[in-house]
Amino acid sequence: MSYSSFTSILLFNLILLYSCFAIDVDYDSKALIINGERRLIFSGAIHYPRSTVEMWPDLIQKAKDGGLDAIETYIFWDVHEPVQREYNFSGNLDFVKFFKLIQEAGLYGIIRIGPYVCAEWNYGGFPLWLHNMSGIKLRTDNPVYKNEMQIFTTKIVDVAKEANLFASQGGPIILAQIENEYGDIMSHYNDSGKVYINWCAQMALAQKIGVPWIMCQQPDAPQPIINTCNGHYCHNFQPNNPKSPKMFTENWIGWFQKWGERVPHRTAQDSAFSVARFFQNGGVLNNYYMYHGGTNFGRTSGGPYITTSYDYDAPIDEYGNLNQPKWGHLKDLHASIKLGEKVLTNYSTRNDKDLGNGITLTTYTNSTGARFCFLNNNDTNNDANVDLQNDGKYFVPAWSVTILNGCNQEVFNTAKVNSQTSIMVKKSDDDNKLTWEWKMEPKKDTMLGNGSPKAYQLLEQKEVTSDASDYLWYMTSVDINDTSIWSNATLRVDTMGHTLHGYVNRRYVGYQFSQTGNQFTYEKQVSLKNGTNIITLLSATVGLANYGAWFDEIKVGISGGPVQLIGKNNVTMDLSTNFWSYKVGLNGERRRLYDSQSQPQPHGASWRAIPIGQPMIWYKAEFKSPLGTNPVVVDLQGLGKGHAWVNGHSIGRYWSSWITPSDGCSNTCDYRGNYTPEKCKTNCGNPSQRWYHVPRSFMNDGLNTLVLFEEIGGNPLSVQFQTVTTGTVCANVYEGKQLELSCQSGQVISQIQFASFGNPEGQCGSFKKGSWDATNSQAVMEAACVGTNSCGFSVTKEMFGGATSANNSSIARLAVQVTC
Repeated sequence: MSYSSFTSILLFNLILLYSCFAIDVDYDSKALIINGERRLIFSGAIHYPRSTVEMWPDLIQKAKDGGLDAIETYIFWDVHEPVQREYNFSGNLDFVKFFKLIQEAGLYGIIRIGPYVCAEWNYGGFPLWLHNMSGIKLRTDNPVYKNEMQIFTTKIVDVAKEANLFASQGGPIILAQIENEYGDIMSHYNDSGKVYINWCAQMALAQKIGVPWIMCQQPDAPQPIINTCNGHYCHNFQPNNPKSPKMFTENWIGWFQKWGERVPHRTAQDSAFSVARFFQNGGVLNNYYMYHGGTNFGRTSGGPYITTSYDYDAPIDEYGNLNQPKWGHLKDLHASIKLGEKVLTNYSTRNDKDLGNGITLTTYTNSTGARFCFLNNNDTNNDANVDLQNDGKYFVPAWSVTILNGCNQEVFNTAKVNSQTSIMVKKSDDDNKLTWEWKMEPKKDTMLGNGSPKAYQLLEQKEVTSDASDYLWYMTSVDINDTSIWSNATLRVDTMGHTLHGYVNRRYVGYQFSQTGNQFTYEKQVSLKNGTNIITLLSATVGLANYGAWFDEIKVGISGGPVQLIGKNNVTMDLSTNFWSYKVGLNGERRRLYDSQSQPQPHGASWRAIPIGQPMIWYKAEFKSPLGTNPVVVDLQGLGKGHAWVNGHSIGRYWSSWITPSDGCSNTCDYRGNYTPEKCKTNCGNPSQRWYHVPRSFMNDGLNTLVLFEEIGGNPLSVQFQTVTTGTVCANVYEGKQLELSCQSGQVISQIQFASFGNPEGQCGSFKKGSWDATNSQAVMEAACVGTNSCGFSVTKEMFGGATSANNSSIARLAVQVTC
């Protein structure tokens, strides 16, 4: 398309030219053009606040090594503007540095400003001061909200412009997003939703950033905003402008986890199947959500009940290790699709041929006659042998896509995994024993009912706390003159959650929590005395809602109650309109007991005398940083529920006592068929999360301090620090493909536990020889790999002495298992 004809339809065709390179959207070929070349883009989400500055270079390099072209991130309003007009872009909030590192690595960037982000992040990324503004309604045609949204969006754009981050300035950012998945809930906002989304588009375009704007899950995105797709599969998605490039902004590579839930897993095969089908059907950009999930440090996890780990079963795990085989399998997929990039981005014809039984052959041909094909078996049960006549014969497993370079050479199949499987292990430092000190949470003021503000009503929790703490004390008193009615009473509280503790006259009466994070009824037996009785309730949140229409208005805490005392013969006293006092947070939080540098240490007690199983206790222990460079975790098995800090850095909430269901898990996982988060669960009958990431940048070379606030009662005796490393590595490589085995840095392959070239059976951890194999399999592997950090070679019959089966035409595999 000529420049003159392109600019003549500028409303639909964005051409963004500048001195360094250009990012174009060619609506005739539905292509992304970067620096004059039509490109297919593989991108991955890495959220900068969910890791540390020190981790960024390694994460970015591993993303590049995995075949990514770009890295995407949200911008998180709540952490950048925690107080209105007071901004923070330091440390792991320095998104400018993050994008600069991306550019230095030779990658592009995608910025998703939102500023609503969802992301299983506390309150969807909104700061709580926003909610408390007079007259505001979030994410709708509301002038107060729109003004604040525009101010923040402009601030982020200005910061990015000042750093020359946009591609139009020579920077890495090639796409920007405004709003987020609004189309999924827009109908709940009626006509105001449509007005709002049109305003969002105009406000974004007025920023003049010089790169295209996108909206995900927004079927009516106003032109020239490009609408995109989120989901586990987006092959059937079509943009609302049929000439727009087809982009997959969130390919959900796994799923998030909640407290009390088993760990979700999405197979490498199905992940690759989703991507291959998307490009088979004309896709040009695939962004993995997540490529590295990371950790919800502090109180950033949303939900409610999102775990501190945000691993997401991503190709790079929470700690920064490669999640194999997913990382390697997708790397091979990227390289295979890139072989056809020049054909797929500039084709003259596309032909989809139904071969029957769920088999489809898609052929792309460009003007020079070059071809590139996808052979898709959509059947969930039946493998297929496909004869393409002059273009060859192919075995296509069920629920898989074969990629054919030149339409006659198989270079990849989504179900045939050749990359290694790494089984990670956690190693304890037996010399790093923890000796504990403790301090009870100071409660004298709250036990006496002292606090502010005060009101003759039960207030909604986040409107009092502004989310400065998980905790809010509700305190009142009641006068009793007949103990025959009230000496054996029931305290009943209807609360919006998430957890509740009760005290009567300084005596702890118990704890309850909601199984779902919604409303529940707290009931405990209490004994009241003649005269004045002080009732103290401690309500705790575990992450604020982050998704849904009007999610920002979901109430938490004892909002309206009722709070009742039920005595003999069901005599009921309603305390809901009593005179209530409130106090935000814990005294230990105010005194910064979690930071040993800011306050005198908790008074000591010998290890044997330490209280165990009691609620509301602060524990402290010193430890040495584990040697080496492997990621560090702390095992909090044995504890109840609370929060943990290392050297004053929050490593997040813990809830070790919540055990997952004992059923619904399996050692095997069938990749075939549509993925749902209920498929392929693991970690049955264990704590939802047992290990918590401690970035090495949080630790000193000498002694370090671990502080725990134990809310419900636990035993710290079993707490220990461990390192995460590769234990066992396996591969199951098809003949003609490349074997690549690698241990972590600093480790070598010490032993070949199993090796068989032939038709081996089983999987990693349970391999066994099949009906035939090469007798020199073990010797070949030992010679090539033992004593090395990594090894690799092309798997051929000749490598193994020309070994063949009785059926000389069958394709052999090499199964190997090694110890690092």
